Amino acid sequence: MNFIKTFLAGLLAVVVGTFLVFFLWIFILLGIAGSMEKSVAVHPESILKIDFSEVLTDAPSSDPLAGLDLMTLQTQRQLPLLKALRALEAARDDDRIKGIYLRMNGTGGVTGSAILEELREALVEFKQSGKFIVAYNETYSQGGYYLASVADKIYMQPEGMMEWAGLSMNLMFYKGLLDKLDLKAEVFRPTACKYKSAVEPYIYDKMSDANREQMQQLVSSMWGVIAESVAEARGIELKTLNEMADRLEVALPDEALEKGLVDSLIYEDQMEDVFAELGVSDDYDFVTLGDYAAQVGADLKNISADQVAVVYADGQIVDGEGYGKEIYGNTLAAKIAGVRDNEKVKAVVLRVNSPGGSALASDVIWREIELLRAEKPVIVSMGSYAASGGYYISCPADAIVADKMTLTGSIGVFGMFLDTRDALKNKLGITVDGVKSNASADFAATSPLTPLQRAMIMRGVDRVYTTFTNHVAEGRNLPIGKVLDIAGGRVWLGKDALEVGLIDTYGGLKTAIALAVDKAELGDGYRVVEVKEEPTGFAAIIASLNVSVREAFARSELGLMMKEYNTVREALNQQGVLMYSPWKVEVR
Repeated sequence: MNFIKTFLAGLLAVVVGTFLVFFLWIFILLGIAGSMEKSVAVHPESILKIDFSEVLTDAPSSDPLAGLDLMTLQTQRQLPLLKALRALEAARDDDRIKGIYLRMNGTGGVTGSAILEELREALVEFKQSGKFIVAYNETYSQGGYYLASVADKIYMQPEGMMEWAGLSMNLMFYKGLLDKLDLKAEVFRPTACKYKSAVEPYIYDKMSDANREQMQQLVSSMWGVIAESVAEARGIELKTLNEMADRLEVALPDEALEKGLVDSLIYEDQMEDVFAELGVSDDYDFVTLGDYAAQVGADLKNISADQVAVVYADGQIVDGEGYGKEIYGNTLAAKIAGVRDNEKVKAVVLRVNSPGGSALASDVIWREIELLRAEKPVIVSMGSYAASGGYYISCPADAIVADKMTLTGSIGVFGMFLDTRDALKNKLGITVDGVKSNASADFAATSPLTPLQRAMIMRGVDRVYTTFTNHVAEGRNLPIGKVLDIAGGRVWLGKDALEVGLIDTYGGLKTAIALAVDKAELGDGYRVVEVKEEPTGFAAIIASLNVSVREAFARSELGLMMKEYNTVREALNQQGVLMYSPWKVEVR
């Protein structure tokens, strides 16, 4: 009798579980279907609306569940930068598009400073068509206002708010936390790498003098890019803008109007009158940037056979093979080798948006780029950050293009060892003991690192640093003395990187593509293709679902601390000798 009860209970559990999984997949597949691009008819009288209803990303996502919120089962479209730029270029010559309405109130937005800069430059080019750009918002953040400043007229809600206070960069230090947990981080870095500050949060409780120096230079240069652009667009002296920021003089709408940062205070329904004054007929329609980009993508499918391939290196660099949010060294190397063997591809743009990571994986990628460059022109386009290992894989290129707000350089290496023995013993009551055949066979498993073991680790770190600086000297055609002067792990903003020889010119993806076309002598007959990771099948969806579920639960528990949690997890998971720069600046 008990057996029958147990059997029936087990059977019921299987049946119920099967139905639950079935309905879960129905919801997920509906979410995926809802996020797929749809063809949208563009009205003859249309205004292109940039409202950030979609998330602008540096690279196309390889995640089959990208944009799906597992907690709400709602989807949000992700719009890769290249598609957005193509859409704005097409809108400039499209008679159906009368102008652009910047209404940045969506839940999407921009995922990096470089995307913000490249989007703004594309809007500047759009204005050359003679079509209008107007901006309206209730609240302007500094990043939002930087983008809006390109508009012919800027409007603001009469009871809104504006942020204009300058930029700051703040770091969180974890040494005290590690001390409380009886964890000890031991760091290995060359003496010359005084600016290589990725390890500082785990060994210090405040910035070193060298790190403070480079971060001050970064934040000052980045603010300079933003303030100078606004000064030029609004006809306000740079000194005056800085005084406004220092004194917090433009928080309220009336203050923004008086200081010339906005042109009028109106409610959004009054924008109808603004459009009428601009010559737009009463029966106009809005078309979002995402919808318009989907149509432009469909229109661009049939072009010439000669190709400029855009290859993406987006994320942290890790060893091995795989797909997802990281750059797997062997996977990217194989992809580059495939592009090299493709006779239709005449030039390559490598879009790098990476803080680096594994030194070994970076070198695997570097080698394939060297082989590719021997056969075809290679142009690197740097995103919001292309530092440390991200610069390592960039330096062999024929030319490097970076945005003024790109974080780059960080030519340096380090190794970090986390001693967990005291934590296991004191917090969990776990001890470790064992036997060994040779003196160092247990390598930190049961005892602290010995001087001999430390010396061995430092040999590896020093070797990688020498290799790194030599690669930069060869790739950038610089004397090794010059490279050592600008290396040391120092992070440079794109605005300053040109002066020291780390990049060749300012610009974004479009500039890099134009350089690639010119070097390959393609003229007007070429096609730009994106080389994307597109894992398919049930296994890919299951893997993505597993990651998404874990992230969703972690986010629900950690809330605002999720970013710090991910930063610590990334650093503590690092193994071996690393070329990694964790600083990711966001202009809000």
